[in-house]
Amino acid sequence: MYGLGTVINAAAIVAGGLIGMLFGRFIGERHRDSLCKACGLSVIFIGAAGALKGMLSVVDGKVVYGGDFLMIGCLCLGALIGEIINIEGGFEKFGQWLKQKTHSTKDTRFIDGFVNASFTVCIGAMAIVGSINDGLYGDCTVLVTKAILDFIIIMIMAASMGKGAVFSAIPVAILQGGVTALSLLIKPIMTPTALLYLSVIGNILIFCVGINLVFGKKIKVANLLPSIILAVACAFIPIKFI
Repeated sequence: MYGLGTVINAAAIVAGGLIGMLFGRFIGERHRDSLCKACGLSVIFIGAAGALKGMLSVVDGKVVYGGDFLMIGCLCLGALIGEIINIEGGFEKFGQWLKQKTHSTKDTRFIDGFVNASFTVCIGAMAIVGSINDGLYGDCTVLVTKAILDFIIIMIMAASMGKGAVFSAIPVAILQGGVTALSLLIKPIMTPTALLYLSVIGNILIFCVGINLVFGKKIKVANLLPSIILAVACAFIPIKFI
């Protein structure tokens, strides 16, 4: 069944979020704050490990580092484009709308939970590769694996940040469902180099989400999203960035 992977992924996020909310009710605010920071540290290391995996390689027994120009160029230009469009503002408005519709106006962490959780589970090569495989071959293996990871991540985030994290299932369904539907058009673009670049920049953004979880909102991650598109575009420039 085409699209089954996205359905499973979204369901896993909702299930993990609900379990996390139930668990979160039994712990105090101080403990929830510590849990949030612990989750943030985990996200930081997940992002850092993913980015370094793409930027480091071994050549003739020596560790070689690359990707500086890709990182600086995509992030800086992407941030400029994102600020002009104000993607962060759009996400927050949607989060505010969800907050009102779910009668969660007293939940001060709702929007932060929704935004941070959404970026954590949406950004990354697994979402793109898995959705393409699902759309072209009906193979949802990658998305099922992602669903298991997302289940754990959202369960922890919901326990520490509340019900806002549960609604990250919405952007996941839209993004992955859209990629699955357009998989025939997207597949030629997603070359191994494009996926490598997407993974590096995507993991850097995941690192930024972790920074926000640990230190409070310091980085407008949504306004950096155009950098992912730029990273894919860089794969078609006759210059090797990594």
